Amino acid sequence: MSALPPAIELSPLKAAAIAGLMAASLLAAQALRPTHRLSEQREPIRLVEQVPASFGDWREDKDIQPVLPNPELQAKLDVLYSQLLARTYVNGRGQRVMLSIAYGSDQSSEATAVHRPEFCYSAVGFRVRGAGETELEVDGRPLRVQRLVASLPPRNEPITYWVTLDRVATLPGLNRKLTQLRYGLRGEIPDGMLVRVSSIGSDEAAGFELQRQFLRQLRAALPGAVASRYFGF
Repeated sequence: MSALPPAIELSPLKAAAIAGLMAASLLAAQALRPTHRLSEQREPIRLVEQVPASFGDWREDKDIQPVLPNPELQAKLDVLYSQLLARTYVNGRGQRVMLSIAYGSDQSSEATAVHRPEFCYSAVGFRVRGAGETELEVDGRPLRVQRLVASLPPRNEPITYWVTLDRVATLPGLNRKLTQLRYGLRGEIPDGMLVRVSSIGSDEAAGFELQRQFLRQLRAALPGAVASRYFGF
């Protein structure tokens, strides 16, 4: 059996120096922790009041509900998010678009990724495949979005979504993390939301185009004081 290595003895001066460095590191970590909640400094988000039940050529259709999480996932969402909105809209031609928005007052971590459509749809049995990132022209501005297709035969559902941090639109991944870091370095805790629209149909290109038209009219219908909080501009 090998002998144990001798204990390292520190002089009182070195021990004090190490203790001082540890204390300084702890204080620095506390100082860098964001403390200013932007949700308390901005116009309050009230999804049900601010997202109109009818606008442009669209009105709410209460007969059809968007895909909702299973009870276990819903319990997590209730903890992570301050507000959730799920509606179906129909236009004059009988075409339908489903809208889901999840808002949280603290978007400083990755915890809210649980509501991403990739996970939300998979959790209730859908097969989800990526359909690429793209930019939509909305109100004369580019909006970067993620497109997916969720299928559970016979249902085929093209999906468009993005996330916001304060007044910045982004997508999950590196860009979102870098945006979170920029806010954190300023000592700010951004609020934000995940906005998802989808439609049902085998013609995915037509579905994505319908969603684009819906989003352009939705952006125009939102109150000016909060529109940038939903679309990032």
